[in-house]
Amino acid sequence: MTLLVLGFMLSYFFASLYSSVRILFFLFCLLLIADYLLLFTSKGKIRAQRILPDKLSNGDENPIQFQIGNEYLFPVSIKAIDEIPFQFQKRDFEQFSRLKKGESKTFQYHLRPTERGTYSFGSLNVFAESNIGFLSKRYRFDENAEIPVYPSFLQLRKYDLIAFTNRLHQYGLKKIRRIGHTMEFEQIKEYVQGDDIRNINWKATAKKSQLMVNQYQDEKSQPIYSIIDKGRVMKMPFDALSLLDYAINATLVISNIAIKKQDKAGMLAFSNKVENRVVAERRNSQMSLILETLYNLETNLVESDFSRLYIDIKRNINQRSLLLLYTNFETLDALHRQLGYLQALAKQHLLVVIFFENTELNHFAETQPKNTLQVFEQTIAEKFIYEKKLIVNELNRYGIQTILTKPEDLTINTINKYLEIKARGLL
Repeated sequence: MTLLVLGFMLSYFFASLYSSVRILFFLFCLLLIADYLLLFTSKGKIRAQRILPDKLSNGDENPIQFQIGNEYLFPVSIKAIDEIPFQFQKRDFEQFSRLKKGESKTFQYHLRPTERGTYSFGSLNVFAESNIGFLSKRYRFDENAEIPVYPSFLQLRKYDLIAFTNRLHQYGLKKIRRIGHTMEFEQIKEYVQGDDIRNINWKATAKKSQLMVNQYQDEKSQPIYSIIDKGRVMKMPFDALSLLDYAINATLVISNIAIKKQDKAGMLAFSNKVENRVVAERRNSQMSLILETLYNLETNLVESDFSRLYIDIKRNINQRSLLLLYTNFETLDALHRQLGYLQALAKQHLLVVIFFENTELNHFAETQPKNTLQVFEQTIAEKFIYEKKLIVNELNRYGIQTILTKPEDLTINTINKYLEIKARGLL
């Protein structure tokens, strides 16, 4: 069209051009009409469908697919624009392709949500062009599709697969050397090479006239409680996920592994009050109940009340249990305000306090300073990093087990601690 306009302007000065430009103009009009007839009046059309999973996994890359088929009697070029939920803040998602007559293609992209809740997709817009390419026809599909985002069930599946294989080391899971054994007797069996000779049952050996050994098994049905701090200290974000969401994802995984290890899994959450309680059980529906409870957890912007937590646990958890407490302490003063309650919990249960390294401070501490201000910032960062280590030492001094971890390593380190406790028979 620009060339035609320029041609008509030049033909004002050069009259000999006018006839040629006029022919080109009529040719352009014929092609425009032909393009319109092909796209808008023929029987063909574009069909498309967005394929969504039942739910998305928080903090993970989730595949989203859509299929586009060409039902026109001629090849078309297509441009697909999917209206992604506003939480992702993406406005430039496009896919281009060319489809032959009757051809269908599947396209895939990935989304990584960082908040739990309901996400709404807009329309899947598909623009079709013929070989002429003057016009595009828009098609709209799958308007207002909604999908929930749950805690990271993809992590649950991954660790469920590897926790009972010999590939644990590939994911950072340690092989824990068993120290002794638990005293839950299982059976007497014939001795085979490799059995511990200290377990030989001499009475049974005398009766059978062959070596017999006692076989023991891990103690089962031990309560494992994940306790999640919902206070303001868990609102801090790392890699777009809050500390609360990291704790939620780890709780889901460790609960599943505990149940698969024949233990009972439960949870509760607290801030200024204790709520979201799931009693530790090993029934088939336990994981679904924990998943639904975790889905609804939100951070409260208040200071957490550890005294309420202690009173609630003392009243409601009578059997000695493993308590995995997900919280965060930035200073020794913050720890000392709650240390009395943690000591009281550790007397009745096996308490593991899990809190987080500040990876942003680590970055500050490792950066080479270039001026006085950066030297000052690095010194402050190193002070806070050192204080985290002092918190670990202070808790260990009172016999409280700890995990100081980077947020992204939380799940791995929690599984390692659980396996270590089971191997050492501490519970």
